[in-house]
Amino acid sequence: MAVIHVHVGKNFIENVLLDGGSIVNIITKKLRVQLGLSKPKLAPYNLPMANQTIVKPLGLIKDL
Repeated sequence: MAVIHVHVGKNFIENVLLDGGSIVNIITKKLRVQLGLSKPKLAPYNLPMANQTIVKPLGLIKDL
């Protein structure tokens, strides 16, 4: 996997693993607040998980 440096809002984060195979990225509310990201908007879809369950995301943050 590749390692990159990224800016999220006003935060600079070093040594982030880049995983091109991910479709959905999940973060905790605590991390969202620490990064200064806006509140998520309602997600208009459900997601099928690897164990065959279907989950409804709590929210969606676009255009990071």
